[in-house]
Amino acid sequence: MNHLLHRRQFLGQSVSGLSSLALASLLRDDGLLANEAPLRPQIDPARPYAPRPAHFAPRAKQVLMIFCSGALSHVDTWDYKPELFKRHNQPMPGAGNLITFQGEQGNLIKPIRDFKPRGQSGKMISDLLPNLAELADDMCFIHSMTAKSNTHGPAENQMGTGFILDGFPSCGAWVSYALGSENQNLPAFVAIPDPRGVPQIGPRHWSSAFLPAAFQGTAFNAQKPIPNLATPAQFSPAAEQATRDLLRRLNDAHLERNPGDSDLAARISAYELAARMQLAAAEISDLRGESAATRTLYGTEDSNSNKAGFAKNCLMARRLLEQGVRFVQLFNGSYAMGEGVGNWDGHKTIHQQYAVHAPILDQPCAALLRDLKARGMLRDTLVAFVTEFGRMPTFQKGANGRDHNPKGFTVWLMGAGVKPATSHGATDEFGYQAVEKVSTIYDLHATLLHLLGLNHERLSFYNNGIERRLTDVHGHVLKDIVA
Repeated sequence: MNHLLHRRQFLGQSVSGLSSLALASLLRDDGLLANEAPLRPQIDPARPYAPRPAHFAPRAKQVLMIFCSGALSHVDTWDYKPELFKRHNQPMPGAGNLITFQGEQGNLIKPIRDFKPRGQSGKMISDLLPNLAELADDMCFIHSMTAKSNTHGPAENQMGTGFILDGFPSCGAWVSYALGSENQNLPAFVAIPDPRGVPQIGPRHWSSAFLPAAFQGTAFNAQKPIPNLATPAQFSPAAEQATRDLLRRLNDAHLERNPGDSDLAARISAYELAARMQLAAAEISDLRGESAATRTLYGTEDSNSNKAGFAKNCLMARRLLEQGVRFVQLFNGSYAMGEGVGNWDGHKTIHQQYAVHAPILDQPCAALLRDLKARGMLRDTLVAFVTEFGRMPTFQKGANGRDHNPKGFTVWLMGAGVKPATSHGATDEFGYQAVEKVSTIYDLHATLLHLLGLNHERLSFYNNGIERRLTDVHGHVLKDIVA
């Protein structure tokens, strides 16, 4: 302790300490400190879906996330690799006895469909999804995406929630927690499972986990509307309205006796939303008011019942976005039917499997995007087309399909805030692993939040002694794709 009594040492250490404080203040003012204070939304328990301001001026107001369950093969769709055609049925150089998720790999195999230049940009996209390929000039491709797991469940978790483990809020829950909704008669976050069933991790895709329960997604599709909304036949409209009026008076009186009870206010709000949804949700699900031309564009009356069902879901997604729903998650593919039967998990016979799945996705999804564009909705809506990981450029040994590949795959964005006809990053010459501008799911989520006007490093929720956020302690905004 004697050194603290020495005047010169004391003054010297004081000066260096003050310098550190000054530097910290300057870094904080410039937003360069990693430990800036969290930005938590101010939420009225009685109006949890009320619209809330973003952290800064947003480029987008809504999100449509299209999730292809089962891992759609990037080398057969978006990621053109001429070397796969040149070296078809040859060993992958430097791979040796390559072992992946399901076992040993065989030779390189060319894409199952030819690639062609598309639009003014000349982007090479395969014939597997011809209707979507026509929209290449509107798409912003991220060809260097990587995932942390090669197993469907954890990888779906990461794409949906940011973490490979269970128990974390979904991306849509974070967005509705931060921003609320423009429509007070519908949920802020709606998940639309495929007509064939739910993805592998099911409701975890739209779970609020440790966020307030109000921000979990509400799941329904065109074939299975929200249950228990219809009024029983024995109740007249007048009797129903009188019942609601009485409940409102009782609830108001109960709140007056218990001022500041946020749980009570939240429960009352949830019941009142359910009452409003009786009308609003029924109208959203009723597609009969759509023109014949629109129904034909989407394919809602196609002879393929799975395609027609998915087309109705796509049309319902547009109607939800039109009504101001903040986050719509649209799923293509289901795990209820087994490996590759109702999803993109093409291990054994990828030619035959993708010939079934591609038509179900292609026309309806392309119609949805064209419809959003024609209505001017892409000015405010950000579209993210994602899958949990990619697939190998090789076929599995002894099979006619591709194994899981989290080392490099493609997702794409469209609409508000992103540069159209853009490609970010690249995989190697075979599409095996990302080698240029390598990106992570954390980066994707950071970019989605950024385009919504949210700082991914400061949007957080305190849970079990930890400031949790969608991007954990990772993630960088992909600034070169931002318009």
